[in-house]
Amino acid sequence: MPEILEMSDVVQCVPPQDDATWPPKWRTTTHSISSGRYIDPAFAALEFERLWSRVWQAAARLDEIPEAGDYTVYEIGDQSVLLVRVDAATVKAYHNFCPHRGTALGEGCGKFEHERIICPFHGWRWDLRGQVQYVLERQEFRNGELRDSDVALKEVSVAVFAGFVFINLARNPEPFDDFIAPVRQLIEDLAIGDMHHYWWKEIAAPGNWKVAQEAFFESYHVPTTHPQLETAGADFIFGDQSGPAVDFSHHYHQYETFAHGHGRFFGGKKTPMAGHVTLPGDPVEMMAARLNLLVEGMDAMVLAEDVALVRSLKGKPIPEGSSLGGEYMKLLYSTAAAQNRPMPKPAPEVLDMWGGEIFVFPNLMILPQAGNAMIYRVRPHRTDPDRCIFEILSTRTYPAALAPPRATVEKVVDPSDPEQLRLIPRQDLGNIPRMQRGLHSRGCKQIWLAKYYEQIILHMHQELDRYLMAGE
Repeated sequence: MPEILEMSDVVQCVPPQDDATWPPKWRTTTHSISSGRYIDPAFAALEFERLWSRVWQAAARLDEIPEAGDYTVYEIGDQSVLLVRVDAATVKAYHNFCPHRGTALGEGCGKFEHERIICPFHGWRWDLRGQVQYVLERQEFRNGELRDSDVALKEVSVAVFAGFVFINLARNPEPFDDFIAPVRQLIEDLAIGDMHHYWWKEIAAPGNWKVAQEAFFESYHVPTTHPQLETAGADFIFGDQSGPAVDFSHHYHQYETFAHGHGRFFGGKKTPMAGHVTLPGDPVEMMAARLNLLVEGMDAMVLAEDVALVRSLKGKPIPEGSSLGGEYMKLLYSTAAAQNRPMPKPAPEVLDMWGGEIFVFPNLMILPQAGNAMIYRVRPHRTDPDRCIFEILSTRTYPAALAPPRATVEKVVDPSDPEQLRLIPRQDLGNIPRMQRGLHSRGCKQIWLAKYYEQIILHMHQELDRYLMAGE
C-alpha cells in the first residue's frame, strides 16, 4: 500500500509509479474497474495532487463575467481561482489570495468597481491585469524596498474556448490547443460558443464525482432509468420478458474515444431525434410528443418553441426524397435565419450529434441539440470521496434582437423536489446515492463494464491513470 501522510484536511499519498505496484483496489482491467477508485480517500487525495493540479478544466462560462470588472471564483479541492474579465477580449485567472496576509480577494461572483481589485482586509489594490496599484504603508515592507513584482497577483494559465474559460493550475501545462484538439471541431461546428445562459443549477450530490458523471457516458440506462422515453424497452425489462426481443434505441448509438481522455456518443439517423418514428399514428404528433417529453422532463436540449415548429408541419406534405426529420431541420434553420440566430453547422455529421454527447476530460459533458445544449460539470468534494458538486447548465443561442442574460447559479436544496429539478435529472440523480452505497459493500470488489456501450467510462479511467502515475 502507498504511504499515507496526514496533511491539512486532505489525505496525501505517495503514489505507485506503474501497474505492478498499483493497489488491487485501485486497478482497472479491460472489462472492469475496482471499487476503491470511487470510495478510497487516498485515491481521492491522489486525484487532487496529480489530476486536478495539472489538467485543463472548465472553470466558468463567459456569461458569468460578461463585462470588464466582472469576476467569478472557481474552486477545486482546496484551491480557489479568481477569474476576471479585463476587457472584451481578455480574461485573466489568478490564485485567489492577497500576497499581504492571504485574504481571498473574491467570493462567489460580482464586480470590481472602477476596475480595481481591492483587498477587503487592508486595502491593497491591483488593476484587472494583476499589477499592484497601492500598498498601504509601503515603506514598512521589505525594508522599504518592496517591488511591484513581489506583490503582483499570481496568474493561473487560462484559455477561452467555445464560451468556456478553462484554467490549468500546473506551472507548465500542456498547450490547451493540444488538449482540446480531438474534440475542437465537433464543439465548434455545434455552435457551443454561440450559446448563452438559459438556466444553471448546482446540486450537492451524495456520490463520487466519477460515479455521478459516468451515469451520462452511455444511453444504455435509458429504458430502465427513464422508462417514459423508451416505453417498449421499459415494458420488456419490467415485464415477463416472454415476448419478442426489443430493438432498444441504444443499439443505434455509436461510441468513440479520443486522445486526452475525451469521447462521444451519438445516435445518427435512426433515432426519434432525427424524425425516425416507428410507432403507429400521426408521425408529426409522435415526433412532437417524443420531443415534448424532453421539454417537460428537462427544459434544456429541446425547448417548447422547437416542439411548436414540429407541430407546424402537421398536414403538410413531405417532398419526395425528404423525410419528416429533414423537413423539421429545414424549418429550424429557416426560422433561425429569419431571427439571425446562430445554429450548428448544417452538415450530416454535425446533425447526427443532436441527442448525443461530447465528453471533455476530465469532467465536462456537452449534450447538443437544435441550437441548444445541456452541459454537465461535476467536481469532487474537497475532502469526502462520497460527495461531489453536480452542475447542470442549460444554454441556447438567442436571436440577434435579444441580449443574452448574465449566468447566475441556483442552488438546489432538495434534488427530489419537482419544483427545483425536472423529472429527467431527478431520475438520473436518484441513481447516484444508490451506486455510491453499493460501492461500499464488502462484496463489491469491482464493477463490470460493457465493452462497447460503456467504453467512454474505461477510457476516462485510463486517462486518469496517466495523470496519477506521472512523476513530478
